[in-house]
Amino acid sequence: MRILLAAFLACSAYAQTRPVVITAARMIDGISDRVITPGLVVAFGGKIRPASEAPRDAETIDLGDATILPGFIDAHTHLTLPYEADYRNFQLSTIEKNVAERALDAAAIARITLLAGFTSVRDVGAHDFVDAGLRNAIRNGKVPGPRMLVSTSAIGATGGHCDDLSGYAYNTFGRESGIADGVANGPDQMRAAVRFAIKYGADVIKTCATGGVLSLTDDVDTPQLTQAELDALVDEAHSLRRKTAAHAHGAEGAKRAIRAGIDSIEHGSFLDDEALELMKTKGTYYVPTLMAAVGLREALEKGYFPPAVAAKARSAAASLDNTVRKAIAKQVKIAVGTDAGVYPHGRNAGEFVELVRLGMKPMDAIKAGTSIDAQLLGISQITGSLEPNKSADIVVVSGNPLDDIKSVQNVIFVMKEGIVYKNDSRR
Repeated sequence: MRILLAAFLACSAYAQTRPVVITAARMIDGISDRVITPGLVVAFGGKIRPASEAPRDAETIDLGDATILPGFIDAHTHLTLPYEADYRNFQLSTIEKNVAERALDAAAIARITLLAGFTSVRDVGAHDFVDAGLRNAIRNGKVPGPRMLVSTSAIGATGGHCDDLSGYAYNTFGRESGIADGVANGPDQMRAAVRFAIKYGADVIKTCATGGVLSLTDDVDTPQLTQAELDALVDEAHSLRRKTAAHAHGAEGAKRAIRAGIDSIEHGSFLDDEALELMKTKGTYYVPTLMAAVGLREALEKGYFPPAVAAKARSAAASLDNTVRKAIAKQVKIAVGTDAGVYPHGRNAGEFVELVRLGMKPMDAIKAGTSIDAQLLGISQITGSLEPNKSADIVVVSGNPLDDIKSVQNVIFVMKEGIVYKNDSRR
C-alpha cells in the first residue's frame, strides 16, 4: 500500500477545481489536417469545453513554443509485462514473481506510460487477470495510469504462440493448459474461450493466428488456427459486442483472420499483397508494432536471444519495414500500437517516429495514434480528438511535430480526464 501511495504522489497529479485554459503556440486536434495557431483548449469537469465558455477567472497554463495534442493512444501494450532485454531473465521473471508482485510492477508501468503521454491503451494479453485488476484500479482512481481496454489471456491453439507464453512459462509440468489459460482447439472451444475471457473482464478478444518471435516451440509465420476456429472466435466475440485483434506475422494466418472479420492485425511482418488488399477491402486495421522491432534489434545486438528466437527476430524485423511501406502506399488503415514490454516501457512515442521514417506523413502518424486508434478501440465518443464534450485527455509536446516528429517524444504536459499528471511549466 505504501508503494502504491508513493507512486501516486510521485505523479504530482492534481484535479482542476476551476476551469483551466491551456495555451501554446499551436494545436493539432487529431481529426483535421490543419494546425490551429495559437493553440487553446478549455477544460473543466473532466471534459473539453468550447473556447467561448472560458470564464474570466479560469486558470491559464501557457506552455509557449509547444503543440497541444489529444492524449496519445497505444493499441498494443502489455502493461503487466516488465521489460527484460535478456531472454533468460524474462523467462525467470515470469516464473519467479507471484501475482501480487506482478500487480505492483504493472501499476508502476502504468504510471510510466501515462507520463509518456499515453492516456488510453489497449492491453492485449496478460495472466491471472492482472490487467483487469489494473484497469479497474485506474478507473476507480486508486493508481495513476491510462484508460485501459484489456483482453485478459490471449486465445490460441495448443502448442502455439499463446500456449508457449502462458502454459509453458506459467504452468508446472504435469498440467496441460486449457481454456482458463487461453488455449483452445476447435470452433466450440474457441467460443468457450471467448465466453470465459469476457466472464472475467475482457473488453477485447485477442487471438494468436500465427507463430510468434518470442515463443520457443513454433515458427514465426505458420498459421495456427483453422478458418473455422477463427470464424467461431470472431463471431462469438462480435455477438457479445467485443472487438477482436489477431497476432499474425504470417500472411496465410492473417488472411484467415481477415476473412473471419477480425478488427485488427497485429505485427503483420510477412503480409503479402493479397493480405493487404483484403484488409483494405474489409476495412481491417493494421497495427504494425514497429517499436517491437526496435526492441528486437537492440536485444539482438547484445546477444540476448537464444539461437532459435534470434533467427525469428532477424527474419521478422527485416521484413516488417517493407510490409509497412506497402501498407502505407496502399492506404490500409494503420493504427498506432507498440508492443510495449518487448522494448522498455515509456518509449511508446517512438512508434510515431518509426511510421514517419517509413513514409507516413507526420500529420497522418499523429492521427493514427489519436483519432484512428480511438476508432479501432471503439472509444471515439470519449477521446481521440480535441473536441468539446470529449474527455479532457490532453498532451503537449515541445516544438512542432510536423517539422520534427521526434518532438512527440518530449512530452511536457499530460492531462487525463481533467487531472494534470505532468506539467513541466511549473518547474
